[in-house]
Amino acid sequence: MSTPLLLLIVFALGIVGWFLGNRRARASVDGKTSALHSRPGYYGAYVLLWATLPALFLIILWLAIAPPITTSMVQSRLPEAIQTGPEQGLTLTMSTVRLVEKGLDALSPEELDKTANPSTDVKALLMSKGVPLAVTPEPYAVDAARYQLTLKRSSQLLITVAAIGLSLLGLAFGFLRVGPKLRSRNAVESVALAGLLGCSMVAILTTLGIVLSMLFESIHFFSIVPIQDFLFGTVWDPRFSSAGSGAAGGEFGLLPLLWGTLYISLVALLVAVPVGLFSAVYMSEYASGRVRATAKPLLEILAGIPTIVYGFFALITFGPLLRDVGASVGLSISATSVLTAGLIMGVMLIPFVSSLSDDIINAVPQSLREGSYGLGATQSETIKRVILPAALPGIVGAVLLAASRAIGETMIVVLAAGIAPNLTLNPFEPVTTITVKIVSQLTGDLEFNSPQTLVAFALGLTLFVFTLALNIYALYIVRKYREQYE
Repeated sequence: MSTPLLLLIVFALGIVGWFLGNRRARASVDGKTSALHSRPGYYGAYVLLWATLPALFLIILWLAIAPPITTSMVQSRLPEAIQTGPEQGLTLTMSTVRLVEKGLDALSPEELDKTANPSTDVKALLMSKGVPLAVTPEPYAVDAARYQLTLKRSSQLLITVAAIGLSLLGLAFGFLRVGPKLRSRNAVESVALAGLLGCSMVAILTTLGIVLSMLFESIHFFSIVPIQDFLFGTVWDPRFSSAGSGAAGGEFGLLPLLWGTLYISLVALLVAVPVGLFSAVYMSEYASGRVRATAKPLLEILAGIPTIVYGFFALITFGPLLRDVGASVGLSISATSVLTAGLIMGVMLIPFVSSLSDDIINAVPQSLREGSYGLGATQSETIKRVILPAALPGIVGAVLLAASRAIGETMIVVLAAGIAPNLTLNPFEPVTTITVKIVSQLTGDLEFNSPQTLVAFALGLTLFVFTLALNIYALYIVRKYREQYE
């Protein structure tokens, strides 16, 4: 039985348990539900949880431990030369075993028995079932595939019987415990609270996993390349051709990439923050209801445009236009430059600033406006001296979101700023960013343990630390001004 079907059966038993628990609770007090400790629905939910949760935990545990155990047992059936040989050979053999096992699973019992005969053309038999085999599999690979198929089927049968049996036992246990004095509501709400806690931990554990994965690989990279050379180097030249030599094989200076990231983000924010903030002030304080209802959705359309479209627009239209305009006034502007990428990215970030700032300004209490007007302030003075300071923590959060979006952008930079790691102040020249180099270092046929690949994790860790520091600083500003206006 397949896992989805097994889960469906378990949930069906849980639903049956809910109805039985609800009915038993009502019957235990002859329909006088006021005599129950909890509402009847809680008793049904109590039985449902007993019928589903233990079986679900068992299935999850089986899904976690069964594959590695099966793989280990199958590998033990392979010839000693393959088990003790190079890892690439073992990986290739196991890939063949899995491919053959997939084809064997589609055979009838009679055809499966034929594969045990060495004279059977296994390749032709499997290709007739749609399995793309380039060469005839070795007899030991066919034997290992048969063994793996047997293990999987036995394991699937075992977990099916165990899960359904455990679900039925849980249903019976919960059903028998139902009674007027059972505190089912407390038990159900405890499980719900544990589920909420688990959901809240997902983000924390995910972040922790990402950081640890980057940290361990970065430590490996810094064991090859000195950390001071990475942090303070001014030349980025990884030299892919010497990646397999085992040495660093290049220069991995971070500064050109970090400078390009900050430079383009700064230009983008210089465009997005004023335009977005002024748009928010206009829509929240000056615009009529009809204008606001039309302008805000149109402005937010910019956030729905894919970044690759912005990149194509910059590469094909805006970059050449900027180059031609610069040439007409005597300026040498490259079609791919800091200015091109920054302006296009700034346009993309306008909705992030305007929409959030608009919502934050509208959340400022009306009493502050009325108090300002009562003291004789004009509307512009009220906006400048009352509304914007009161909304400043939220506006800082909107700007931070836009800055994080700019720092992490890749496609616009690739197409509009180029891939040249230049350390320059000239906004008319091409540069590149950390995110672009992370993609380029992880693309290709390099060995995973080469410094040319491991540097991507060091770049990612650097970017994480930088954005974390930015978040901490923004949180400091938010708390400082929030205390002033609460």
